[in-house]
Amino acid sequence: MDPDQERAWRAFLRIMVAVQTGTARDLAAVGLSEADYEVLSTLSERPDHTSTLGEQADKMGWSRSRLSRQATRMAARGLLKRTPDPNDGRGCLLVLTAQGLEVLEGAAPAHVESVRRHFIDRLAPQDLIAIERIARKLEEPHVDGDHAPDRLP
Repeated sequence: MDPDQERAWRAFLRIMVAVQTGTARDLAAVGLSEADYEVLSTLSERPDHTSTLGEQADKMGWSRSRLSRQATRMAARGLLKRTPDPNDGRGCLLVLTAQGLEVLEGAAPAHVESVRRHFIDRLAPQDLIAIERIARKLEEPHVDGDHAPDRLP
C-alpha cells in the first residue's frame, strides 16, 4: 500500500472500532450485547417474528454455527425460542418471544440514541451520502483486477 492507502485503511479501522466500542458499551448498559440486539432486531422484521436458522444467518451475514450458538444463549434467557422447522427435519426456526420483543422495544431508543451520538450526529449529510456510496461499492462482488476508478482526492 502507498502512504495514502495505508492512512485510509487505518482510519477506516479506527472508525469501526470507535463506533462499535461506543454502541456496544451503550447496549451493555441496557443488558444486551451487539449480537443480542442484531438477532432481536432482524427477527423483529420477519413475518410472525420467525425465521429459519439459515435464512436468519444469511440475512445477518453470520455463519449458521455462530448464529446457532448465539440463539442457544438467547433462548436460555427467554429472548427467543427454537422450534423444529416443519419443512426441514434437520433445521429449526428461530422465534422472537414476547419477552424478546419487549427487551428489544426497551433497548431500541437507547440504541438509536447511541448510534446518533457515536456516528450520525458527528457527520455532515454529505458524509453520510459518501459512506452509503462506499458501502455499496464494498458490497459488490469483487472482481480480480477491479480498481476504484473514482478515487477521492
